[in-house]
Amino acid sequence: ADIAILRTLGASPRSIMGIFVVQGATVGVIGTMSGLVFGLLVAFNIDVIVPALESLFNASFLPRDIYLISRMPSEPLASDILPVAIISLVLAFVATLYPSWRASQVNPAEALRYE
Repeated sequence: ADIAILRTLGASPRSIMGIFVVQGATVGVIGTMSGLVFGLLVAFNIDVIVPALESLFNASFLPRDIYLISRMPSEPLASDILPVAIISLVLAFVATLYPSWRASQVNPAEALRYE
């Protein structure tokens, strides 16, 4: 109904599609960047986080008698992080294309008929 109202106010299908693409891309950028920051915070502080969780839950995540490693390794590399961030941004943008196209095809009379 909101899209139909915009159309009746004079918004073109192209502008409706643009609104959806911008909104979707904005959500994708914010989600990717927040995930990147949170992931890097965890990766750089894993040596503090794991012992804190082990003492909180009174458990050992990597018992020395079972596993060959006794600590949680973490080595964030730009060559690992950048492709994931770029693919995430591209997928977020591509995911906005079909819904934005469908929104631009809304017939205002049909959408407002049952409102």
